[in-house]
Amino acid sequence: MVSRQHLSRVLSVFALVAFLLAGCGDPRLNALQPKGTAGEQQLDLIMLSIYIMLFVFAVVMAIFIYVIVRFRKRKGVSRTPKQVHGSTLAEIVWTAIPIILLAILAVPTVKTTFNLGSAQPKSADALKIKVTGYQYWWEFEYLNANGKRFKTAQELHIPVGKKVYLEIYGKDVLHSFWVPALGGKMDVIPGKVNTMWLDAKKPGEYQGKCAELCGAGHALMDFKVYAHEQADFDKWVAQMTTPHKPTTVAEKEGEKIFKQNCLSCHATADPKIKGPDLSKFGTRHTIAGFLPKNEKNLEKWLKDPESVKPGARMPKINYLNDQEMKSLMEYLMNSK
Repeated sequence: MVSRQHLSRVLSVFALVAFLLAGCGDPRLNALQPKGTAGEQQLDLIMLSIYIMLFVFAVVMAIFIYVIVRFRKRKGVSRTPKQVHGSTLAEIVWTAIPIILLAILAVPTVKTTFNLGSAQPKSADALKIKVTGYQYWWEFEYLNANGKRFKTAQELHIPVGKKVYLEIYGKDVLHSFWVPALGGKMDVIPGKVNTMWLDAKKPGEYQGKCAELCGAGHALMDFKVYAHEQADFDKWVAQMTTPHKPTTVAEKEGEKIFKQNCLSCHATADPKIKGPDLSKFGTRHTIAGFLPKNEKNLEKWLKDPESVKPGARMPKINYLNDQEMKSLMEYLMNSK
């Protein structure tokens, strides 16, 4: 008896802790609090399926409890319940009910699937972005942002209230593009182009993840989505398409160091680049997609990328002296 009571208490505490922890986490990664049209439509399907399951559970439990109470063994009473084996009516009822429930779930599911799958823009001026997944970073190429074409990495900027059409490519292994608060996942497959659309109803920062195990740095293959009001988005596009000109002596020296050591992998206009476009590095909010942007983290990343993100293909830049490293960082941090 004591052991059973102890087990009951342990299970109760475990259930309570599990219930409390279920509410923990980053709200920007919560698919149950959608901030975009696609996410809302997907949540509607989730809730519909939950309601159907709860209905079935309630009916089954009601019948179960009724049978237990109604036909329980009683002292002095001996009887056999009426048998319904072979009843045509019973067969029809328990066959028809699941079909009806499946139809209730299937119709909106098919409708939503086709709606989310129609990822081809209907107007020529719709914002189209080419998304490419690499080990372990993301490249975003704006194909027609205000009539201009340019690239960013690790940070996706979109206007509020407008559909953004994504063409998703893979360059090495399988990845999965996912912004939980805005919409569902899309596979990233080398040699195949997948398409999807997203929108954001409110300005803000939304967390993106790779949802497919892709190697040592998978857990850190993050990116950010920033939703701006249209005027702010236009300013950002203008900033991204205006060449940066170093002004200080340190910046100019840093530009030389960048060209000598980084340009082969981070050429800003070369379609065969091996690494992210760094032409506007100073506009970013993060380093390596997840570290806050500051000089300490940038220096750590430059000197030993592997210690920051396992599997990163960026070589160490630990051969520069302190002044050269400082000049390089100043150039990058001010490249706006």
